[in-house]
Amino acid sequence: MSANPDLVRNLRLQAKACGNLGSPFNAGLLELAADDLDAGGPTTALLAPWATASLKTAFDDATALRLVGGLHDLVLSGDAPDLAALYPAPDRPGDPARAWPAAQEAMIAHRDRLIAFLDHEPQTNEVRRSVCLAPGFLTLAAETGLPIRAFEIAASAGLNLNWDRYHYQFGDAAWGDPAAAVQLDTDWTGPAPPVAAKVEIIERAACDRRPVDLTDPLMRRRLLAYVWPDQFERLARIRAAIDLALALEVKVEAADAVAWTAAHAAPRAGAVTCLYHSVFWQYMPATSQAALARTIDDLGAQATARGPFAWLRMEPDPGNMAQMQVRLTLWPTGEERILAVVHPHGAFVNWLG
Repeated sequence: MSANPDLVRNLRLQAKACGNLGSPFNAGLLELAADDLDAGGPTTALLAPWATASLKTAFDDATALRLVGGLHDLVLSGDAPDLAALYPAPDRPGDPARAWPAAQEAMIAHRDRLIAFLDHEPQTNEVRRSVCLAPGFLTLAAETGLPIRAFEIAASAGLNLNWDRYHYQFGDAAWGDPAAAVQLDTDWTGPAPPVAAKVEIIERAACDRRPVDLTDPLMRRRLLAYVWPDQFERLARIRAAIDLALALEVKVEAADAVAWTAAHAAPRAGAVTCLYHSVFWQYMPATSQAALARTIDDLGAQATARGPFAWLRMEPDPGNMAQMQVRLTLWPTGEERILAVVHPHGAFVNWLG
């Protein structure tokens, strides 16, 4: 049976995306995986659930990222030392062409384990997305003059629930505790956000359909596995954010986003209630998107001047899925604004305000 050409194309397109987003190692692995799949190599068995998938389904399921995530998880576990020795490290760049034969051997030796890893949808918690979201919260604090109730959906491990406990550099402007364990910067363009705003978080909570339990070493490792192995700064940041979340005993409730939002995020007088999320909307089924949009509209209709309701999100531009935006809708008026155009991992922010 010949390889599914849509699946081969998916691997090649994701390889290009990884290269464009600064991971030449994953880009190289995925190109070689595409060749291997086309030739009927060991990649075929791992990707069997997508043997007849359309290109859209393969992308929606993040099939290529599951594959490189599974290999990285194996490396991080220490159970594939020959492969690990060829992966990138701070003192060596890593060569995908040299690593690939060891990857093929690992796919055969650890096939069942890798198949189990790929069966679970990817879960990431890119902490640098806080550098895109935090200016939105600063905007809310400056414009309402109210304390904030922060509710995150699709929060994964809850690392971006701690956005106010990090230190930021927004171009020439800084905000947060200079001694914070998590330091976030970005390639900032545009005016500074309102860093002089008084920020007081009086309530915070989060949910996810399948939360990452940071107290479980295997789940911590899975979270790290989805950080690309040649991006050492990202790995260092997420490790620092995990340590902080563990110290603070951050909890993420296992719940459906629609029902949880309706139950928890109703506006309340004396504070601005903010529902927020990042890189989540596109993965929801259309029916769930519609249900959540109705719920948000219902909550917005309950807002008052003394108890406003905000919807802050970092998601692809509906008209151009290749571009990521930060949008803010604030009730009782329901005014919607594009605050920024941003990098998917927070590497740049073009602030519009």
